[in-house]
Amino acid sequence: MVKIRLTRGGAKKRPFYHIVVTDSRSPRDGRNIERVGYYNPVAQGQEQRVVMDIARVDHWVGHGAQMTDKVRSLYKEALKAQKAAA
Repeated sequence: MVKIRLTRGGAKKRPFYHIVVTDSRSPRDGRNIERVGYYNPVAQGQEQRVVMDIARVDHWVGHGAQMTDKVRSLYKEALKAQKAAA
């Protein structure tokens, strides 16, 4: 099964996550199929907290990919931000 989930990056005490499409059997920071965005939980000032390619996420969900709970909440946040910018 294909999953849309987070992979961790960044330094110690300063996490940064990439939102990726991957096989559910691969490890958290293992090989991925496509990177569709990022999430910066410690964003300050003008830094963006969530950046996501909504069209690519919709494409993968249309082909049967499952989002994790956290990615689903970030997806809703990105949709709100996109509507506010338009």
